[in-house]
Amino acid sequence: MTRRTDLALALAEPFTLGALTLRNRLVATAHATAAVTDGAPTETDAAYWRRLAQGGAGMVITGGTAVAPESTLPQRYLTEAWRPDIKDAVHRRAEAIIDGGAVAIAQLVHLGRETLGAGTYYAPVSAAAVRSPREATGPHPLSTEEARRVVDVFRVSAANSVQAGFHGVELHAGHGYLLAQFLSRVNNTRDDEYGDRIALLAQVIAAIRAEIGELPIGVRVSVEPGEDSGLGLDDLIKLLPRLNAASPFAYVNVTTGVRNTYVPGMATTRPPLLESVAWLRAAVALPLLVSQGFRSVADIEGALDSGADLVGMARPFIADPDFARKVVSGDERTVRPCTGCNEGCRTFEPTGSCSVNPELGPPGAATRPAVSLLLTRPGRARAGSVAVLGAGPAGMECAMTLARTGGEVVVFDSAEEAGGQARLAALAAHRSGWQKFVDYQRDQLSDLGVRVVLGTSPSSAELADYSQIVLAAGAEETVVPVPGELRMLTSTDFLNQYADVVPRAPRVAVLDDGFGWWQGIGAVESALAAGAREVTVITPGTGFATGLSPENRTQLMNRLTGAPLRIVAMNTVTATTAGELRLRNVMDGHETSLAVDVLVTVGERLPRRPDLTPADGQTVRAVGDCVVPRRIAHAVAEGRAAAEAVAARPL
Repeated sequence: MTRRTDLALALAEPFTLGALTLRNRLVATAHATAAVTDGAPTETDAAYWRRLAQGGAGMVITGGTAVAPESTLPQRYLTEAWRPDIKDAVHRRAEAIIDGGAVAIAQLVHLGRETLGAGTYYAPVSAAAVRSPREATGPHPLSTEEARRVVDVFRVSAANSVQAGFHGVELHAGHGYLLAQFLSRVNNTRDDEYGDRIALLAQVIAAIRAEIGELPIGVRVSVEPGEDSGLGLDDLIKLLPRLNAASPFAYVNVTTGVRNTYVPGMATTRPPLLESVAWLRAAVALPLLVSQGFRSVADIEGALDSGADLVGMARPFIADPDFARKVVSGDERTVRPCTGCNEGCRTFEPTGSCSVNPELGPPGAATRPAVSLLLTRPGRARAGSVAVLGAGPAGMECAMTLARTGGEVVVFDSAEEAGGQARLAALAAHRSGWQKFVDYQRDQLSDLGVRVVLGTSPSSAELADYSQIVLAAGAEETVVPVPGELRMLTSTDFLNQYADVVPRAPRVAVLDDGFGWWQGIGAVESALAAGAREVTVITPGTGFATGLSPENRTQLMNRLTGAPLRIVAMNTVTATTAGELRLRNVMDGHETSLAVDVLVTVGERLPRRPDLTPADGQTVRAVGDCVVPRRIAHAVAEGRAAAEAVAARPL
């Protein structure tokens, strides 16, 4: 087992922030659990932050904390910091972080013209009546007096947060929210005192400083894409020194993006700001925290070597709350990796979760709820090891968990490589994040001494000596029955060979199943990456990529801008000839034709369940896609649940 032995890593060094000492240079940057009821954090929320802080982060910044009623959402899962009556609940959150050994900072935000896509009760507001490109309506421009009231709500919210036990506050002046809207040369078109782009933020800092004394005040800003943002890197480098001269603050947290882009998907494989750290360091005479997209020791150390004082992450701590402890101790190999999938951590159903971390459950559950499917009645307890059939996410999670309890387990898979559906997904262009998780699980099995036998499908007789069997054989995509002569490939087959197919068949059509999920999208992006001259998506649904979250869909559309891509919605394929498809509109039946070279179909995935005859007393369970094909979150959680059920029976 490889272990890093150099304990002199820069990331492990303590850092002094005013009167506070951070135990290392790793910061859990602002994010939220949505475990908030009527604007007040719950015990579930406090438990999350306690566990994260216990994992070793030097500083923990809590997000989702609003300063005014107009920034609340109907679900009220943002913490309502202006309310003195929730101080006890906020205190539990702060106390949890401090008990875990981390510096506790509360990030405060006013959303301004951004509604997060929610039907808010109040009118959105901003520096001027400039509509956000992410909103259907423009905001109410704040009057001078209304802008002064914004200063006061930040002051009150900061005072409440510090009185509740936080060491300090961070002001969210990035990601296109209200303070960023005032900083923007495009959005701030005012001619009053707040026409000076730093004026509002400077007044907010000064008001909070008068309220909380020398406790740290941080400012988060973001390099925002597009000329319509008015907040590029050049803008920030000019504004930050002026702001600090007008109203000194303790540190600056620099990130990138706006809503729907500030949490990059797995197509972003390197921290966006890594190459800009030295430039920022030269321009900013403040403690510098850089964040977004940092996952590896190499990138973190690279940022610190370039002049950053602190490096921030959010999703890596969600995937593995022990991230800091592991990398500080040189044990990066054991970090459960964030894949950048932007699924559970961004959907809040009902609270934040993580596709690869089964230990993060909803309120009232210690872990993500999951059960394995029991296919045989438990017989008498039999001595012996456990056979797991399938080396995909479910099977490997099951085997890892069993091995850690001391159980003897062997993993079999008919494929020549481990990974199952996750390995297949990782073959698609811009989806390599899944391979990180496959590699992690495979490496953990190796480190735990689990025997993995690939390229074989054991028979019932060969499995007879095992006490229990866990079926984790995954799913298989069905062939869509389209008659005709044109070459057709399932999306599975296409992902396995698109680099060879596309050069000989440059006009690619993808027949989606109408649900707009990654099988069809992966085929589209892979065809384009392989040099397709023309890609056409045909879907019986109403649009393209409709199954994705707004963040994933926005980033996908940004990647596809300018590509030779055509979308034919509300249509299906009825037949093919040697170089043509016959299309039919699902509403009016109108038929058209389309010249293509190859048709890729997205078919239903059906469970793949080996035909086994259990031996006497042998218990058989099924997990993951071979129960019902779903998401990787289900596979991982059910693999863990199966291991726990197996371990509960005496062997």
